[in-house]
Amino acid sequence: MRLSPVILTVVIASLAYNTPPDMAFSRLLPAAPALAAAMWPVLPTVLLGTVCLFLMIGLSLVFPDLGTWWTAAGIIAVTVAAAYGSHVRLQRERTLFQVRLVADAAQQVVLSPMPRRFGSIEIESLYLAAAAEARIGGDFYEVVDTPYGVRLLIGDVRGKGLPAVGAAAAIVNAFREAAYGESDMVDVARRMDASSTRYNAAFPPEGPMERFATALLVEIPHEGSRIGILNCGHPPPLLLNRGKLRALDPTTPSPLLSLADLIGDRYSVDFFEFAPDDLLLLYTDGIAEARARDGEFFPLTTWMSAQPPTPPRELLTALHRDLLRYSRGRLDDDIAALAVRLCRP
Repeated sequence: MRLSPVILTVVIASLAYNTPPDMAFSRLLPAAPALAAAMWPVLPTVLLGTVCLFLMIGLSLVFPDLGTWWTAAGIIAVTVAAAYGSHVRLQRERTLFQVRLVADAAQQVVLSPMPRRFGSIEIESLYLAAAAEARIGGDFYEVVDTPYGVRLLIGDVRGKGLPAVGAAAAIVNAFREAAYGESDMVDVARRMDASSTRYNAAFPPEGPMERFATALLVEIPHEGSRIGILNCGHPPPLLLNRGKLRALDPTTPSPLLSLADLIGDRYSVDFFEFAPDDLLLLYTDGIAEARARDGEFFPLTTWMSAQPPTPPRELLTALHRDLLRYSRGRLDDDIAALAVRLCRP
């Protein structure tokens, strides 16, 4: 691909030399520097245009009736335009590189690397941002090993791209502190809500819509087979047990983060059995709402039911592949997922 402008130049010059003059293949020479502008820096693009100009002059010595000056003027004009286009492209590439550096730094704050195993618990994560240039959005997750068990968080701030990162970071940082210091998950949720509310007060969202977040807290004790789940308006996790799928819906939904002051802070924790070799999938609504070209949503429950017993990493690899295939690589929302499996002793 990088050599395609050179190859194009050689092909055009060969055709112009080996065909009758009235076919005028030499008039295609300006296409070479135009193509070079899409992949080369400014100086090589100008040099290729200069080579094309000399080739045109050389061909005119062999075929005097080629209309040399018109074609030469076209080569010069296209080369100047191509050099400018190459300069603009390089500037945009540098800007995009800087944006990605900032996004990577933000991602390390919100989505810090985590171990894939906590004792007998295997965990794998998946993250895809709808804003591909930023590579991070409003979805978030975190896993910490605490004296009360392994605690997991997954959630989704309303909004996309970098504007939602600050709100997600405030919630995740509050969870990281509270998960170690609070024995009750209800108190963890209250501290997350307070942090989210303070952030929104300091950095109000643009427009009339309030900024809020859904969140799901899961506590897996170090000993025992019952897990606790506190659901703040988030899609319920899916539990695959011996080929049978179950959605772990809350008995009483808890308020979304930043809305507790409006609708009350009545949080509730539900408990479910979690046996060895069970697979638990936590996900954001971007997965369930991924659309095919015909507008149909991704059939997550059907897909999950058809999965064989597999490690979390392989489960999320398959989910990633099938999501992109189903949506033809076009995601309308950020996507985050955690897959958890309790290993046998």
